[in-house]
Amino acid sequence: MYYVLYNPLSCSDKGYENAKKVVDYINGENEFTDITKVNYSEYLPKITDEDTLLICGGDGTLNRFVNDTLGMPFPKNILYYATGTGNDFLHDIGHVVEDGPIDIKKYLVDLPTVTVKGKEYRFIDNVGFGIDGYCTEVGDEMRNTSDKPVNYTSIAIKGLLGKFKPANGTVTIDGVETEYKKIWLAPTMMGRYYGGGMMATPDQDRLNKNHLVSVMVWSGSGKLSTLMNFPKIFKGEHLKKDMCKVFTGHNVVVEFDSPRALQIDGETIKEVTSYEVNFR
Repeated sequence: MYYVLYNPLSCSDKGYENAKKVVDYINGENEFTDITKVNYSEYLPKITDEDTLLICGGDGTLNRFVNDTLGMPFPKNILYYATGTGNDFLHDIGHVVEDGPIDIKKYLVDLPTVTVKGKEYRFIDNVGFGIDGYCTEVGDEMRNTSDKPVNYTSIAIKGLLGKFKPANGTVTIDGVETEYKKIWLAPTMMGRYYGGGMMATPDQDRLNKNHLVSVMVWSGSGKLSTLMNFPKIFKGEHLKKDMCKVFTGHNVVVEFDSPRALQIDGETIKEVTSYEVNFR
């Protein structure tokens, strides 16, 4: 039996329509359940070792799953079928949608946490603070007024052209604090990709045994130079410039001098001044 969890909100509210395509890859009985309405304390115990839990959605769907099931034992078999917009998690682990459902249990059992406004979350891919948070905030507003797909690259470029203002702040990694001026991006990464294909931290390994996350700080540059170099992030070539640096650590604290939107695996939290990541 395949217990299929789908997110109706993924891929611009096409989540159920896209999730139904998974039946082309599976054999056997199946049961579809809306992940936004599931009661895990009742749902998970009925999944036996002979059954398979199949999650359909994007990075935000996986984020919802790992946080809503905190402290609960996972089923023996967990597959994932990507129906999101960016699918950065899928890209990072070396797959494409056409590969069909893939086994992801090993990626869900050991995750970093981020504390924002006193609340702790686990995350799959990244915590973004800077123009990435601005992009998800604007994207959310666009989805509320239109059913057209959201183009985050376009939002970022328009933000760089004037609407987004960089912040000053500090980044503390394993107790070592550094001050920065004009911070455009300061994400902490579990994987290499975020934002629909941006390779922010090319050397980050989500399965690294040392439990290290990577922090990419893009700072100090003017609006024009930032705009000119921004496309290089899609190939990881932005790190050739002094404005971009990557650091690794177990504990990361990022603080801005003014409130900004922050995103966790694409889910927006508004009016944030700091976040703290721990991965031990």
